[in-house]
Amino acid sequence: MNYRQVVALPHVAPLLGAALCSRLAEQMFTFVLVLHVFALSGSAALTGVVVFASVAPGLVVSPVAGALLDRAGAVRSVTADLVTSAVLVGALAFVPGDVVPIVVLAVLYSLTSPLNIAGVRALLPRLVPGRAAERANALDSGLFTLVEVAGPVLAGGLFALAGGKVALLVVAGLYCLACPLMLLVPSGGRGSAQHPPLLRSTAEGVRHVLTHPVLRALVVSYGLYQVAWGVLVVAVPIVAGNARAGLLWGAAGLAGVVGALVAGHVLREGRERAAMIAGTAATAVAVLVAGVGMAGLTAGLVVVGLVSGLVNVGLLTLRQRRTDPEKLGRVLAVSISLNVLGMPVGSAVGGVLMETSPLLAFGVAGLAAALSAVAVWVMVPRGGGRAPGP
Repeated sequence: MNYRQVVALPHVAPLLGAALCSRLAEQMFTFVLVLHVFALSGSAALTGVVVFASVAPGLVVSPVAGALLDRAGAVRSVTADLVTSAVLVGALAFVPGDVVPIVVLAVLYSLTSPLNIAGVRALLPRLVPGRAAERANALDSGLFTLVEVAGPVLAGGLFALAGGKVALLVVAGLYCLACPLMLLVPSGGRGSAQHPPLLRSTAEGVRHVLTHPVLRALVVSYGLYQVAWGVLVVAVPIVAGNARAGLLWGAAGLAGVVGALVAGHVLREGRERAAMIAGTAATAVAVLVAGVGMAGLTAGLVVVGLVSGLVNVGLLTLRQRRTDPEKLGRVLAVSISLNVLGMPVGSAVGGVLMETSPLLAFGVAGLAAALSAVAVWVMVPRGGGRAPGP
C-alpha cells in the first residue's frame, strides 16, 4: 500500500488530523508557557519550575495512564485528555502571576498528557493492516517531526504579535479542534473484557515492558539514542548561536520528515532491527562530524534528521508487532516515558561537558548513539519483527 491508500483507509485521516492538531498544540504550549510565565513573573526560576511541573508528573503517572487506556479504550481516553488540556490551557491564559495556581494548572495538564501521547499510537495499528504498518508509522513519525519544527516557530511568532494570553487561547483552540476529529474514530469498545484492579494492571504493564526481551531492548536502545539528541539540544545553540541554531534545527526537522517517509517506503516486516542498527550507527558518525566546524555541524544535523526515520519507524513498528494488542496502551505509555528520560539526561550531561570541551560533548553524544546501535544488535533477536500471537 502507498501513502495515499493508507490515508484513505477508514478513520485514518481523522486520527492523523487529531494527532496533528494535538501535537502542534503540545509543542506550542511548552514554548508559549516559558515566554508567558517569564513575562508575568520576571523569574527564570519560577519559569523552570512551571515547565518541570508541566512534564514530570505525567512521566511518573504514565503507567497508570497506560492501564486506563487499555481499560477505558483509547478514543475515550484521548478525547478526555484533549478536553482537559483545552480547559486547563485556557484557564492558564487568565491566571495572574501567582505561583500556586500556575503550578497547579501545569501539574494537572501534565497528568493527562500520557493518555494522548500513547493513545494515538495505540489506535493506529488497529486501523491499519499489518502490511501497511511501516507506511502508517512513517506518517506518524513524519507528523511528529513536522510539528517539532513548526510548533516553536508558530508559538514564538504568535507570542510576539499578540501576547501570551492570545497564544495560550490559540493552543486551547487546537486541542478543541482535535476533539471532533478524534470522535470520528470508532471506539471499538473497551480495551479488555476483564478489568483487574487498576494498580495491578499498572504493575503488570511495567513488569511486561521490563521483562519482555525485545521491549526491554528497545527501551535501552532508544533511551541511549535520546541521550545523544539531548546533548545536541544544548550543544547546537552554544556552538552555532541562537539564530543560526533555529535554521539548523529547521533543516534537520525537514530532513527528518523526508527520512521518515523514505523509511516507511522501503522497510518491510523483519527489517526493523537492521533499520534501527543502521540509523543509530549513522547517527553516531554524523554527530562526530557535527563537532567539527560549522560545515560539519550543518551536514551532521541534516544526516541525523534523515536517518532518524529509520530509527523511529523501525522502533514503532517493531514495538507494535511484539506487543499483545490487549496490552498496547500500557506498553506504549511505559515505553514512551522511559524513552523520554534519555533526553533530559543527555541535556544535563551535555551542558556540563560543553563548559569543558565542545568536542567532548559531541564525542559523548556519538558514543551514546553507538551504544544504542550495539544495544539493538546484542539485545534484539533476529526476526524480532514477527507478530507475537493471534
